[in-house]
Amino acid sequence: MAAPKKVMVSGVQPTHKLTLGNYLGAIKNWVKLQNEYECYFFSVDLHAITSRQDPKELGENTLFALATYLAAGIDLDHATVFVQSHVMQHTQLAWVLNCFCYMGELGRMTQFKDKSSRAGETIPVGLFTYPALMAADILLYQTELVPVGADQKQHLELTRDIAIRMNNLYGSIFKVPEPYIAKVGARIMDLQSPENKMSKSISTEMGAVFLSDSPKDIEKKFKRAVTDSGTEISYSEEKPGIKNLIDIQSAITGRTADEIVSSYQGKLYGHLKVDTAHIVIQELQSLQQSTQQFLSDKGELQRMLRSGADKAAIKAAATLKNVYQAIGFIPY
Repeated sequence: MAAPKKVMVSGVQPTHKLTLGNYLGAIKNWVKLQNEYECYFFSVDLHAITSRQDPKELGENTLFALATYLAAGIDLDHATVFVQSHVMQHTQLAWVLNCFCYMGELGRMTQFKDKSSRAGETIPVGLFTYPALMAADILLYQTELVPVGADQKQHLELTRDIAIRMNNLYGSIFKVPEPYIAKVGARIMDLQSPENKMSKSISTEMGAVFLSDSPKDIEKKFKRAVTDSGTEISYSEEKPGIKNLIDIQSAITGRTADEIVSSYQGKLYGHLKVDTAHIVIQELQSLQQSTQQFLSDKGELQRMLRSGADKAAIKAAATLKNVYQAIGFIPY
């Protein structure tokens, strides 16, 4: 009898528009992982409202994100896909975990420090407490593996601390998740500030390639991408702009950085920029077409999402029931 698959959880915020970084750094990898693990992929709309959102845009961006998951190749027979706010147990467990977090722990979160510094005097409480919701997202499904980037390691460590703390108090009510580090990962950087990660919320329009961009816009952005001094195309930390373009090509084509560099001997930065643009355009063409097909029948898309939420809620409810019982809540 085959061993049960390990549980993996991941999601992307539906704020602004999804970028090439979201696709190459996360979604494209999910397609491979769904066959190896019991995967739960969702759009984290509850996290999105830690900053003010236009209601219409939030709804559209949420559906676009989930349509993109499916267009990229996420198979509903192999993975559970849903909207975070459709599974009520996320917020129910988050409140419990809030009561087992410490102010000092939440105050040390780097993302809270960064985002609150930009919020001025009107810092939403949710911006401070959202790591507890993130912990609930993970612990609800008895998750064993979480794909993490450098900017999320701190949150996973807090999740582990909360799980261990509550297990020590009440017995083994949670599995303690481990970080999943992809064998081949793609960290896509801003085209205008290649020392920074490509971001939906921070990058400028010219710094981020959005999955909804036209071929003309994509080519323009790559042609204007910041490169580096000198003329030699090489792969090194000293040339972050060139390194980023090579990383993008590698993530899409599967070629190694050395192979890509070798193919540009005697060529100029302009060749690399134009070639990278065309590779990205080709990669996104079928993704964009398939995404629009899913969005063309929103009724069917929402039916699939309700089905995913119902499936997720079964596992989430079992965890929440055990937690409620352990901490002393009487059965409903």
